[in-house]
Amino acid sequence: MNNQARNYFALALVALLALPGLVQAAALKIGYVNTVKVIEQAPQAKTALERLEKEFAPRDKKLVEKRERIKIIETELEKNSLVLNDAERRNKERELLGLKRDVRRATQEFREDYNLRRNEELAALQKLVYKTIVDLAKKKKFDLILHEGTVYASEQIDITDQVLESLRSKFTQ
Repeated sequence: MNNQARNYFALALVALLALPGLVQAAALKIGYVNTVKVIEQAPQAKTALERLEKEFAPRDKKLVEKRERIKIIETELEKNSLVLNDAERRNKERELLGLKRDVRRATQEFREDYNLRRNEELAALQKLVYKTIVDLAKKKKFDLILHEGTVYASEQIDITDQVLESLRSKFTQ
């Protein structure tokens, strides 16, 4: 057998070996999920947000009250700066400085605590979304589910609405 015949034989052998893989690949069931949309539209996300708002509303209210107190003191200082003696003016300025410092610190703590809790809620929601996607994929016999980083997915393989529907069916208030 000459070299050219060997090359044709090797090419034919490779093609025959790859053919079952190509046939099998054509039978793959692939799906796509827009996880951002799922997380934004899941009823569990709305509930988590309401929980956060309820949890942090009292602290937010206190911060608003302190800011209003600062405005009142600033207004008093402006209006009465000529009438107040030096000691009274210094006391008001010290009070104002202390309040501003307290508000800055409380605001920073509030943001840190809120972000920590928001991240906890988001992690729990992401875990639920992941489990829902995997359960749906197994139930509908998908071989592969894609999400982030996908450049294009046709509507035929987009199962985002099915995942949302599954999350809605699991939702209990």
